[in-house]
Amino acid sequence: MIIVSGANGKLGRAVVERLLLRVEADRIGVCVRDPEGARGLAGRGVRVRQGDFADAGSSAHAFEDASRVLVVSVDTSGEAAVRLHGAAIDAAVRAGAERVVYTSHMGASPSSFFAPMVDHAATEVLLRDSGVAFTALRNGFYASSALMLLSGAMKTGELAAPQDGPVSWTSHDDLAEAAALALTGDVLDGVTPPLTGPASIDLAGVAAIASEVTGRPIRRVVVPDDDYRAGLLAHGLPGHVADLLVGMFAASREGRFAEVGPTLADLVGRPTVPLREVLEARRTDLGVSQPL
Repeated sequence: MIIVSGANGKLGRAVVERLLLRVEADRIGVCVRDPEGARGLAGRGVRVRQGDFADAGSSAHAFEDASRVLVVSVDTSGEAAVRLHGAAIDAAVRAGAERVVYTSHMGASPSSFFAPMVDHAATEVLLRDSGVAFTALRNGFYASSALMLLSGAMKTGELAAPQDGPVSWTSHDDLAEAAALALTGDVLDGVTPPLTGPASIDLAGVAAIASEVTGRPIRRVVVPDDDYRAGLLAHGLPGHVADLLVGMFAASREGRFAEVGPTLADLVGRPTVPLREVLEARRTDLGVSQPL
């Protein structure tokens, strides 16, 4: 049985949908903290079980009879994240999984300024030491993150953020397709090359594309790191979250998210989705109700 964790999230749910195109529903199981949120999948024949990486008993139950497991990285960072990832890997191994697939990141590095990248690097070590075959999907930066950065800009006309560097914005749909392929075949083994979108674009370029897509002028404004952090704190964000976001820009300045590679397009058998197409599909999230 193929087990997908985090199936109530955007990436995990998209992976399940692609698996359903490849295998029978009774060969798919999901590990979710809230089974009610996966009721629709249960109605389609997918096995739905409650599981929390922090609860070994629930993980063991959710991973029962696993042949392959997708461990979707958790939405926290630091030692807690690595501990939870390690618990999930251990549960998959104990369940008899022949391969563990993990959603890592193209910027994974123990020396990154962006805290989640350090966690990904540490988790990749745990995968290597697990004793079973593994795939660490070095996913490109989610293109949907650009929408988050643009949310304020659509109101003010300014994309105000620290100095950045080019980013290989990558769609959830493309990455979900890659994960589904890794769970149903042996097309990817070990730490993958970067799985990226077709172009590396900095925030000035993001602002320009968003301006064209929405018909609203958006100007890129560079804000000093300390001023940006202070602004985040003033809006109520905790200090550790503000530090994490500032670290993201510092890592991008170093070029940690800039590489564009052919692996993802070769894998899915078509060109990967460009950032412009992602933004066009999400016009309503940018405050545009009608096509231009």
